Amino acid sequence: MDLVMGAMDRLLPKLLWLLGDEYKLQTGVKKQMKFITRELESVHAFLRKVADVPRDELDEQVKVWAREVREASYDMEDVLDTFLVHVEGCEPANPSRLKRALQKLSNLFSKGKARHDVSCAIEEIKNTLEEVANRRLRYRIDDIVVNHVTTTSTIDPRLHAMYKEVAKLVGINKPRDDVIAMLSSKGDGIAPRKKIVAIVGMGGLGKTTLAKAVYDKVREDYECGAFIPVGRKPNLMKVLMDILYELDKNEYEDIHTKNRDERQLIDNLREFLMNKSDTKAL
Repeated sequence: MDLVMGAMDRLLPKLLWLLGDEYKLQTGVKKQMKFITRELESVHAFLRKVADVPRDELDEQVKVWAREVREASYDMEDVLDTFLVHVEGCEPANPSRLKRALQKLSNLFSKGKARHDVSCAIEEIKNTLEEVANRRLRYRIDDIVVNHVTTTSTIDPRLHAMYKEVAKLVGINKPRDDVIAMLSSKGDGIAPRKKIVAIVGMGGLGKTTLAKAVYDKVREDYECGAFIPVGRKPNLMKVLMDILYELDKNEYEDIHTKNRDERQLIDNLREFLMNKSDTKAL
């Protein structure tokens, strides 16, 4: 998916550049390029959603569609690079790509009719993009991705670990106590130092379960606490709201329905912790 996004990231700036006032494009060509730009911007936004889905979980039809988008992007970039060199006399950003572009499109260009042939090439790319868009609708690519995101986000595997009974877990005590020892080790023999301990490993090894066991064991030693599962791409607003809710469910029972921005949530959290033990530096 990174290859597809990379092709799109290179192409869109070139299109927007050519649509600038300094380029005297034929009216028909400019209109087509505006259409292509809008279409690619839409595709680019959707590809960002696709990129959030692990590759091994992507539907095969989505993979095929993404490859078609990538090839269409490469073709369009070839046309634009050739257009810049033949018509405007610009130096190509990527000489090796230009060489491939000239070989691929050599039958389309001559000095006398470069603009006309570029128009034909752009029309062909426009048709290709329309086919890609139609295929996206026909095979319900959007529905496949949205359904996957909904299904996988509805039940976070980390949530299961939060509700396991530690007493029923075999062999959890020693690693739990080891982590607690790391967290509570003293610095300079005076007072415990505040630490962050990372629990690493492949998925399914019980990292969240161990972290929750540690939390449950030491929670009573603190005036307040919150255990919040956070994914690889967390929504900061939701994380802050979850923390506030866990800290005081009565005070923040409607936190998820109130309209607050990130700054307000941070201020709420800072205010809550201000008078708590060991949080004077916040």
